[in-house]
Amino acid sequence: MARMHSKSKGKSGSTKPDVKDKPDWVKLKPKEVEDLVVSFAKEGMSPSVIGITLRDQYGVPAADLVAGKTITQILKDNKLKPELPEDLGNLIRSAVKLLKHLELNKKDRTAKRGYQLTVSKIRRLAIYYKGKKLLPMDWKYSDEKAALLVR
Repeated sequence: MARMHSKSKGKSGSTKPDVKDKPDWVKLKPKEVEDLVVSFAKEGMSPSVIGITLRDQYGVPAADLVAGKTITQILKDNKLKPELPEDLGNLIRSAVKLLKHLELNKKDRTAKRGYQLTVSKIRRLAIYYKGKKLLPMDWKYSDEKAALLVR
């Protein structure tokens, strides 16, 4: 399948192995993993950074294998879930950076095209999250709101 905004084919990526049970080398109990996830979230880490930290420092290949719940489910149960999904927030941050760049460099047509593509991705992702009921139905992207969200 092709990439979203180019003619090139997509890159192949690795897939997780099909493992249903907790690996033998993981010594942490489910409650300990949940406590770690909650403490990392209180420190301000995003769910993906929490997963990387659990993998690299504690040897947990996936939180759902050990705890039985994903990191976002654990955060939701403890009322620590971020208001925006992480991928949408990252795209909004990128759009705000591009907009600041365009204010300083008005003739940068490549950056303008990049900004348009990023906003397009944000709008498409917002439609998806509205369908999944992770965003309110009246949520709309605007440059002013995005600048406030990033700050």
